[in-house]
Amino acid sequence: MSDEGRELYSVGEVAELLGLHVRTVRNYVRDGRLKAVRIGKQYRISRADFEALTSRPAPGAGEPSPAGEAPRRHVEVSSIVQIDAIGPDAANRLANLVTASAQSPRAAPAALRVQTVYDKERARMKIVILGDAATTADLLHLIDGVLGPGNGMGNHLDDRAEPVHRG
Repeated sequence: MSDEGRELYSVGEVAELLGLHVRTVRNYVRDGRLKAVRIGKQYRISRADFEALTSRPAPGAGEPSPAGEAPRRHVEVSSIVQIDAIGPDAANRLANLVTASAQSPRAAPAALRVQTVYDKERARMKIVILGDAATTADLLHLIDGVLGPGNGMGNHLDDRAEPVHRG
């Protein structure tokens, strides 16, 4: 079926277009990150709402590209960073740093989307990053640098304790 003139997409179609799991798209709808209308027992996403989520036109949308010009390619990276043996204060500082960095103005076409989760029982932090390849790489380098030796945010459980030295 052609996408020309399509105004509504199913959750499954949006998931396929974005390379996401259907459950992820449903969660976006439930969380309010993706607007949708409920028709019967199913959600439908409008072309405008799809474009608002992705910051790119839906397939078949907009004007045709000029003759000889290749369509604009969109690359998005999904990264999950897991940090073990990190205390709650260090995790909070790192979450603030990562969030501020993701929200800072940049030349990239779309902003980074970042989520952080801290598991106090396991002293483990996870950072989920979605964005273009270059900006995601920059953020990963920042995280790597901040967690490196001698920066005060090393891999120790108690933030008040002396840093763990490896020898």
